[in-house]
Amino acid sequence: MEYAGLEWEDKLYSMTGKDPVVDKMCWYGVKESLGFDFPNLPWLVDGDVKLTQTTAIIRHLARKTNLGGQSDDEKRRVDLMEAEWKDFCGPFVEMCYDKNFDTVKKEYPARVGPKLARFSAFLGDKPWFAGNELTYVDFLMYEMFDQHKLLDPSILSKFGNLEQFMTRVEALPRIAEFMKSPKFVKYPLNNRHALFGG
Repeated sequence: MEYAGLEWEDKLYSMTGKDPVVDKMCWYGVKESLGFDFPNLPWLVDGDVKLTQTTAIIRHLARKTNLGGQSDDEKRRVDLMEAEWKDFCGPFVEMCYDKNFDTVKKEYPARVGPKLARFSAFLGDKPWFAGNELTYVDFLMYEMFDQHKLLDPSILSKFGNLEQFMTRVEALPRIAEFMKSPKFVKYPLNNRHALFGG
């Protein structure tokens, strides 16, 4: 949204409250009153459009901002990377909440290494994951790489093109400006009860 110049407001909720029915800052106290077909976080209200679910929201915004790929080949690459992004997120998020986090964290870089190698090979010498044009999946991948680097700053060190990709995203003028603004939140990544990123 920031890259595309859309105005937006970030609404945050507590996941627990002393009385969730009364506590209006608690998600469970308000979720059924907001008029969503499937109440969930995150949510988006964009004019008459009311959406929940991360990928539904992202796809809506990609269509609105023309960041979904232009050619059929770009769109196929975007579709593939979105699916790979989902697969990439799952184990990372599970690890963040794992009660054995300290043990799992030590094993994770070796487990994720082959996946990072595939991302690196797929990106190759292209600037963006769809090819020469920036698309929404670049923002998805940037966020996950950034979170992985918070876990282990050297996790991308074997993959120079992924590091360069991150630098390209951060150098986009609107992104660079946003990252210096008070609206930018690098941390926390997860809910407060996560063992990493909370």
